[in-house]
Amino acid sequence: MRVKLDENLPVSAASIFVAAGHDVDTVADEGLAGSDDPTVSRLATEVERLVVTLDRGFGDTQRYPPGSHAGILVLRLDDQSASSIRRSLSTLVAITDLDALAGCVAVFRDGSLRVRRPTDD
Repeated sequence: MRVKLDENLPVSAASIFVAAGHDVDTVADEGLAGSDDPTVSRLATEVERLVVTLDRGFGDTQRYPPGSHAGILVLRLDDQSASSIRRSLSTLVAITDLDALAGCVAVFRDGSLRVRRPTDD
């Protein structure tokens, strides 16, 4: 899976996806730091990358309906320290086929994943 890490995630999180065989870039790497969410989503969709973020706004299926983008994964974490984010991502990557999230809006919280697919009502 091609992944784009939002600017609110530690750069070190990229290594977790890379170790699992995913192609990763970051919002900062592409000079998009400070860009609004619609811009990040549009540009990630153009290059078919799943956006991974802490930004709950990306989980709004009215604004980002499943199937209208390459995929969105929102991490809902009470502890947003870099170490907690890395632990959560390591768990997520171990239990999830990220390819299955293409076009979906997914929320990962407390070790479980909720997915809204393009065909969901």
